[in-house]
Amino acid sequence: MADPFYITTAIHYPNGRPHIGHAYEMVAADAIARFQRQAGRDVRFLTGTDEHGLKMTQAARDRGIPTRAFADEMSLHFSRMADRFEISYDRFIRTVDTDHYAASQAIWQRMADAGDLYLDRYEGWYSVRDEAFYAADELTGEGDQRLSPQGTPVEWTAEETWFFRLSKYQQPLLDFYAANPDFIRPESRRNEVLRFVEGGLSDLSVSRTSFDWGVPVPGSPGHVMYVWVDALTNYLTGTGWPGEATENRFWPADLHLIGKDIVRFHAVYWPAFLMSAQVALPKTVFGHGFLLTRGEKMSKSVGNVVDPMALADAFGVDALRYFFLREVSFGQDGSYSPEAIVTRVNAELANSFGNLAQRTLSFIAKNLEGALPATGKAADADGILIEEVVLACAGLRTAFDDLMLSQGVEAWLRGVYACNQYIDAEAPWALRTTDPERMHAVLGTLLRAIRMLAIVILPVVPEAAGKVLDQLGASERDHAAVDDDGWLARTAASGFRIAAPTPVLPRLEMPVDPA
Repeated sequence: MADPFYITTAIHYPNGRPHIGHAYEMVAADAIARFQRQAGRDVRFLTGTDEHGLKMTQAARDRGIPTRAFADEMSLHFSRMADRFEISYDRFIRTVDTDHYAASQAIWQRMADAGDLYLDRYEGWYSVRDEAFYAADELTGEGDQRLSPQGTPVEWTAEETWFFRLSKYQQPLLDFYAANPDFIRPESRRNEVLRFVEGGLSDLSVSRTSFDWGVPVPGSPGHVMYVWVDALTNYLTGTGWPGEATENRFWPADLHLIGKDIVRFHAVYWPAFLMSAQVALPKTVFGHGFLLTRGEKMSKSVGNVVDPMALADAFGVDALRYFFLREVSFGQDGSYSPEAIVTRVNAELANSFGNLAQRTLSFIAKNLEGALPATGKAADADGILIEEVVLACAGLRTAFDDLMLSQGVEAWLRGVYACNQYIDAEAPWALRTTDPERMHAVLGTLLRAIRMLAIVILPVVPEAAGKVLDQLGASERDHAAVDDDGWLARTAASGFRIAAPTPVLPRLEMPVDPA
């Protein structure tokens, strides 16, 4: 049985419609999931929506509709976006799901059984937008102008609440971080978390009584769980927990992929809850950067929030997926503009890889009536090109395995550029009359190279790369297929013919009204 690989995005808070940052995180996670499937892993990929908490209640009240109806409507926007962007999730989880209520109450009971929950009164600063409590020394501003570390408004809150003994886990967490240096990535996020935990941890309020839209606390009428207890537990729900057989297969998670603004919840609160509940801790929490609009963080007040569905209409899904993963050094902030998308995608995807595939396949369809080339007359340049392409494919695989996504695509491009240099130098259109045997060898070399490059870029541009492989008659698409030297001879022997291809990666034009 294949080794399991469990990857999750953050579950997105649907008090507003999805923005480009949500699409970016889903696409990055999807590329990793697809890559791991190609590597032969048994992948479980979880995404979804986090639908409880005060923000949802307030937003529904503003609309004049029941909170559940609002949650149903808003969650649908996120699942539709996931489907539009070809996100290959195994489950789209919602925190209103019945099995999630059961899992949340199970982990609560385990923390209670460990003696880590107690009833008291909370008085302190709370950010509705962040669904988070903050100490006074974390705030900026004065009086009614106080803001959280994320720049969101805070309000003074006083109510009876259950507390979790977070302070008890300061040293166990520090010991865990020291023993597992890859638990928090990249290094900059790890350093932030270490500083926070080393500064001391206060016990955490984990229930609310001021609203009722949430998972009820077992045996404590009037209390609902603090949204982060409920939200984080979704990762366990997605494995079938507390059902032991499923849990043992996919838990602990291999990767929680999240935004850098919620690293504290995932790297401090979540492992502490799991330690208390005596559940294994996830292997890695990766806090990616923000996708900025022309260098600025997206904000409704600034008016620069970008609708990912409109972008998909303007540029196409594969173009956006490629741009996200190529442009942004994974883990750092990146910037988006319509001009940047058009420039990057045209130069690399359309002009380089798309054009390479188009002119090679068109030439074969026209001049060989679609028949795959014969062995022909080999030359040193053929072996040199294949070696460069093999190195490029290996470079992508090594980089993706280490979550270095943009570096992986960059390695792949070196193989694409090598192919373009080769076809220009060998000029099969000239060889057609001067040396047909050599032409066959050149075309065969190009087909081998294009197939390998298309297979390894499938996680990034699944539709376009899949169409290229369809045009080649290449059905095997995992990593083992990259190393299959006998593919061309077998496919030729089968009588397969290449039809006149339609371009799968056309050049982009600037939209009339870019986002």
